[in-house]
Amino acid sequence: VQLQASGGGLVQAGGSLRLSCVASGRTFGAYAWFRQPPGKEREFVAASTWRGEKKDYIDSVKGRFTISRDNRDNTMYLRMNNLNVEDTAVYYCAARAAWAPRSNSWPWWGQGTQVTVSS
Repeated sequence: VQLQASGGGLVQAGGSLRLSCVASGRTFGAYAWFRQPPGKEREFVAASTWRGEKKDYIDSVKGRFTISRDNRDNTMYLRMNNLNVEDTAVYYCAARAAWAPRSNSWPWWGQGTQVTVSS
């Protein structure tokens, strides 16, 4: 099982980025994005069931971030609009077998991708 995240970068406040995470090796019941801001612990950002029937977001990203997946190639996305400096973090994709969005147990993780938002 492998998750490969990409798409981070440097963007000005108010800008947008789309993170991608390619999954291989098995199918999953749910996937998620987490982030770890500088000097802070990793936190949950958003999750979705594999088919997209259920989604969950932390309050600070609701209306700005969208989690989605491309059925054709098992690529997971996090579209981030109207970014602000508080969104600066290393972002990680994760997956698990069943839907439990706020669970602390996500067996499969991608490597992080850095998102830096400048003011």
